[in-house]
Amino acid sequence: MTSDRTTVRRLAEKSVDDPAARNAILDASRLAHVSVIDDGTPFVLPVAYGRDGDQVLFHGSTASRLFRSLAEGAPTCFTVTLLDGLLVARSAFESSMHYRSVMVLGSCAAIDGDAKVEALRTITEHLMPGRWDDVRSPLAKELAATLVLALPLTEWSAKVGNSPPDDNPIDLDTAVWAGSVPILTTFGPLTDAPDLRMPVEPPAYLKTWIP
Repeated sequence: MTSDRTTVRRLAEKSVDDPAARNAILDASRLAHVSVIDDGTPFVLPVAYGRDGDQVLFHGSTASRLFRSLAEGAPTCFTVTLLDGLLVARSAFESSMHYRSVMVLGSCAAIDGDAKVEALRTITEHLMPGRWDDVRSPLAKELAATLVLALPLTEWSAKVGNSPPDDNPIDLDTAVWAGSVPILTTFGPLTDAPDLRMPVEPPAYLKTWIP
């Protein structure tokens, strides 16, 4: 939901109001950044996350004062940005990027009990689809050391920049190339852990991670 705080005013034509488009951006990324103010100092934390319906889930250490502050309801800003390409214009001023981004404002709530384990499953399956059922479940001491936080998608904005260069008319007759350069993120070859104690074939679902 767009609020006065999340209304896009600069380049408003790039604003996206469709929750399905917002979800598509969140589902396409694996890394977010979360802000929190501690003792008057702003901090921005990189976090792995997963989306569960109309909320995003992420986790951190119970030993972290910043995550404890988030768990206590400190206001936060959660952002995701996908860099899709470079927009190469005829001037430095008009050169830019192709991107998709989401910003969420609000406060987090800590998740406990069985819901905590299920939230960790959601995060793991978002990062590494198919992996949860292959690995050991979290131990009690591991759960105790982990804060799992939920942030509702109630106050948000999304922007998508994918247009061609918008050059100044005075530059159109110059002998300078203009266009876009896509940026592609792909998985590379698998590398065995050095401490594998027996020959183990990589699971078939790893192949599904590669577009």
